[in-house]
Amino acid sequence: MLMTPRQRWLALFHGQPADRVPTDYWATPEFHTKLRQVLGCSTDEALWRRLNIDRPRFIGPRWKLPHHPDIPGSDMWGVRRQRIDYGTGSYDERVGTPLAAAQTVDDVLAFRWPDPDDFDYAVIADDLRHDDGYRVINGGDYEPFLVYAAMRGMEQAYEDLLVAPEIAAAALEKMFAFHYERNRRIFEIGQGRIDMITMGEDLGGQTGPLFSLDIYRRFLLPNQRKMADLARSYGVHVFYHTDGAARIFLPDLVDDVKIELLNPLQWRCPGMERETLARDYGARLVLHGGIDNQQTLPFGTPAQVAEEVRQTADLFHKCRWICAPCHNIQAVSPVENVIAMYETAAQLTPPA
Repeated sequence: MLMTPRQRWLALFHGQPADRVPTDYWATPEFHTKLRQVLGCSTDEALWRRLNIDRPRFIGPRWKLPHHPDIPGSDMWGVRRQRIDYGTGSYDERVGTPLAAAQTVDDVLAFRWPDPDDFDYAVIADDLRHDDGYRVINGGDYEPFLVYAAMRGMEQAYEDLLVAPEIAAAALEKMFAFHYERNRRIFEIGQGRIDMITMGEDLGGQTGPLFSLDIYRRFLLPNQRKMADLARSYGVHVFYHTDGAARIFLPDLVDDVKIELLNPLQWRCPGMERETLARDYGARLVLHGGIDNQQTLPFGTPAQVAEEVRQTADLFHKCRWICAPCHNIQAVSPVENVIAMYETAAQLTPPA
């Protein structure tokens, strides 16, 4: 029986087979625009259907403010950004870090933190009333250290964990309280229609962990557990994102936080090899990603991309796998390579 994208995702979450290997898509805006133009797709939905991509639908409340009340031109965290061109595309780089000068916990507490009341949640109910149930619904998020690094400055944020732990702990607790209440309201108004939450933290770098296990367990693990417990209390599945070499954290994430899906499987990083992930976690997690976006997709050939898809499918043949790039497809990637990824995935024999 032909499944919808939502049915495929939910089948994997429930440990059941799908009618084919599901797919997903992450890309920079520059590449996304290029792909749509080449394929002649006037809408994102047309693109998803053209390439058989089981892309989730993302919903959330509307922020009612134009900027942080005290910092014009900023986001709700008070962070200002400037678009920087790097030749083939651009990224928004931080140019204003509102907690950079904080010296004490009182400085952290004096900051005007976002309030869940700053959002209009009625838009969620309206979106769901008009939803046809075709795509899986992703609502809610939680990735606090990423935000803390933006507010504090990357280098200082990591230093704080060792030399000013009270400042880091105070800020992370503020972020948790905000996200917990906002996510609770999202789930409540969703009335069972929210399928999953995106949680995460970039725990790994290209060659090793970005945190010690002790630091992770002190500053991040307890509140990740609480947020995942909140989601589960509403029947919401836990999608977890971490880049890089994050192997040392997987036992805690699986056994304590009880994540259900691991993304993006940067398998060229030490400890994240596809064979060992399949062996050790294939029966316990949905594995999401795994098609290399640093070498194969940008610099390989369509034949090499197709071979990597088939090879990954073979390694994950007993796993619940969603075929996707192992992070955002970059602007330098040839469109032909990405088309080859999805066309090859569409021809795979689904796992038994």
